[in-house]
Amino acid sequence: MFDFRKKKQFDFGLVSTQDDRDIDVVRLRRESRNGLWTESLRLARDIFLIIVVFVLFGVFAVQPVVVEGTSMLPELHDGERLLVNKLVYYKFQSVSWGHLERGDIVVFWFPSDPDKSYVKRIIGLPGETVEVRSGKVFINGSQLIEPYLDGINNQNLRDSSSKTVDQHYYFVMGDNRDNSSDSRVWGLVPEKYIYGKAFFRYWKPSNAGFLEHGEYDIPEMPKLDDIRAEHE
Repeated sequence: MFDFRKKKQFDFGLVSTQDDRDIDVVRLRRESRNGLWTESLRLARDIFLIIVVFVLFGVFAVQPVVVEGTSMLPELHDGERLLVNKLVYYKFQSVSWGHLERGDIVVFWFPSDPDKSYVKRIIGLPGETVEVRSGKVFINGSQLIEPYLDGINNQNLRDSSSKTVDQHYYFVMGDNRDNSSDSRVWGLVPEKYIYGKAFFRYWKPSNAGFLEHGEYDIPEMPKLDDIRAEHE
């Protein structure tokens, strides 16, 4: 009358992989391990790419330098950190940051000892005649007005004989004219020795900001390469 034998039971609400072959079987432990490994690889890849970008940026575009000495007072102080634009190598004439101009603060290898590097301001350009009389600079006979100078650091009104700047060379001077070894003493700087021009001070934080670039009324002379290009 009563059948107490165990009957076959059916589970309702459960899904079996046998019902649908398209169902993915997720094993949480294995998936978590795979996910962690994948994310680690992605993170390593991103870090590597960031390092490569920074290396290329430092090699071809910007380089940090440290100011040593007081020859550029009051604009630069001993121990300050600067960013140097190295794109002047490529001579992008259409933009100011792509080529050298009068007033640029440049970093270069010292011509008499290339193991040393100096930081000075460009005063005389190729083809110009530079002369210092009573502490004042004259370019092609016209006085150069330099508002960035401090009279306290320029009391030694020594003269310098007239000097014509050769092509692919520059006449440089420190802003602290009383205590600066520059083109007045050891001559011109070859263009190939200039490896960048400083544009930003990032240390000390209280003085952080872009560096002052001189503004002059004296027009720049056309370069020899530009003159040749016009005649071709």
